[in-house]
Amino acid sequence: MEKTVDYQKIEKSARTRRTCRNVITYVLLTLWAVIVLFPFYWMFLTSVKSYGAYNSEYIPRFYTLSPTLQNYIDAFTTVPLGKYLVNTLIFAVATTAIMLIVIVLAAFAFARLDFKGKNIVFVIFLSLMMIPNELVIITNFVTVTNLDMRNTFTGLILPSVTSVFYIYLLKENFEQIPDGLYYAAKVDGTSDLKYLLKVMIPISRPTLITVTILKVIECWNSYVWPRLITDDENYYLVSNGIQEIRENGFGRENIPAMMAAVVVISVPLIILFLIFHKKIMEGVSRGGTKG
Repeated sequence: MEKTVDYQKIEKSARTRRTCRNVITYVLLTLWAVIVLFPFYWMFLTSVKSYGAYNSEYIPRFYTLSPTLQNYIDAFTTVPLGKYLVNTLIFAVATTAIMLIVIVLAAFAFARLDFKGKNIVFVIFLSLMMIPNELVIITNFVTVTNLDMRNTFTGLILPSVTSVFYIYLLKENFEQIPDGLYYAAKVDGTSDLKYLLKVMIPISRPTLITVTILKVIECWNSYVWPRLITDDENYYLVSNGIQEIRENGFGRENIPAMMAAVVVISVPLIILFLIFHKKIMEGVSRGGTKG
């Protein structure tokens, strides 16, 4: 006697497994979202607690019944935070603009030009990625000091105007452009610079946008180098301002005012990332895929 296949039971069982899998997936994603977003919640919560209320909490509370905006006022009145924001904007824009010029030309040279020892030079160049930035800070500090560029925007900017990783990422992107376009352009008498500007840069725009956004975020969050190279308030960045606000706590650290400053500083970066996050993902995927 042949066994009859109950397709309804099979379909119901498959639907049940799929539902369970989706529930588990969403539960894990929700848990991960809570873990990721909790520091932002805690930062904002602390920024609306009064200085006295925060310091009187022996056990941290996850809520407040008397929120205040005084910490935001203190963040701008305790130190010239607005001026530090302008300095940081100048630093980020200038550094990113110069770096784009450097990495575009370097990536073009490695991706398109033929010169003796190119592969060896590129391998040596990539090996620099193995050196942590912290190891070259002392050398950079001595160099900038000897050149009398401390407490200047030039001293702040110069050590950050190149990146081996970004050059590598852009080179991989340039190499995806068919060679036929380059040879056709050379037949028409197009110079290398014109080909770079008219063909390669427009095609590689997603990667360039990605690099630009990541570099701006990196400069905005820069802490160690600005703290080391500047002791003149006219050149302080927001990292200097946060430390000043923290230390102005009447004998104790003023954490609420510091958190308020961090919220103000973080909002532009969060907005920037939310607007361009698709471009970032597209640029990274284009730069890391050959074909």
